Amino acid sequence: MSIPGSAERDFEFSDRDFRRVCELIHTRAGIALAPAKRDMVYGRLSRRLRVLGLRSFKDYLDQLESQDGEEWQAFTNALTTNLTSFFREPHHFDKLREELQMRAPRAPLKLWSCAASTGEEPYSMAITACEAFSSMTPPVRIIATDVDTQVLATASQGVYAIDRIAGLDPALKRRYFQRGSGPNEGKCRVVPALRSLIEFRPLNLLSNRYDVGGPFDALFCRNVMIYFDKPTQRGILSRLVQHMEEDSLLYTGHSENYLHAADLIQPCGRTLYRRSRRNGA
Repeated sequence: MSIPGSAERDFEFSDRDFRRVCELIHTRAGIALAPAKRDMVYGRLSRRLRVLGLRSFKDYLDQLESQDGEEWQAFTNALTTNLTSFFREPHHFDKLREELQMRAPRAPLKLWSCAASTGEEPYSMAITACEAFSSMTPPVRIIATDVDTQVLATASQGVYAIDRIAGLDPALKRRYFQRGSGPNEGKCRVVPALRSLIEFRPLNLLSNRYDVGGPFDALFCRNVMIYFDKPTQRGILSRLVQHMEEDSLLYTGHSENYLHAADLIQPCGRTLYRRSRRNGA
């Protein structure tokens, strides 16, 4: 059975095709796709069919499953949603600044952005660190990871459309961004000092272990767990807590709730968690 309107599309996209996509992306990246995402899946993956010169979703999925090459990364990149902004959920950065100043005697401090997307989150963390220590070289190191290699490449460059920073305080824009001119008109770039505080790495949160070092003073894992089912969330949390000290803070998204993992983490503020003492932490 094909979806309504499929006759107007370039490729047939059957129920079975959609189920296969859902199973593959769940196995590969832990993402649980709802039925309402069907049009989105067609739109994003049909681009891959055109690039590869394939004639059907069945051919594409057969080819994908028959090999373990670069197309798996392209498939994952296509189905990863990346919605972010500078200083999203600003109360988190107020809390981070407070925590960094309090933990200053322990420096160097380690921070981890677990779903860095195009970089706005880790750069916001870096700006917060600079402001906390009144220095462009604060005693802070930031690891920024994401499963999507394309958005990591964008993050590493640190170049954005100028409207991405329109809402920032003018003083922050002057200190931490360089405005483009000529062929770069309408763009801005983070200053090199900010970029030097961050190490960008690809990482799949479904991996059995996270080779990121630590333990970290703060972990930002925000607005990514909503794409995973409860068992997958629990598995990820069980690995994240291994990179946390007893008083480390886990910053989470406003729509994420972890009551089902109270033995791993416990709330300690507005969308903030610490390791649970119930698991011996």
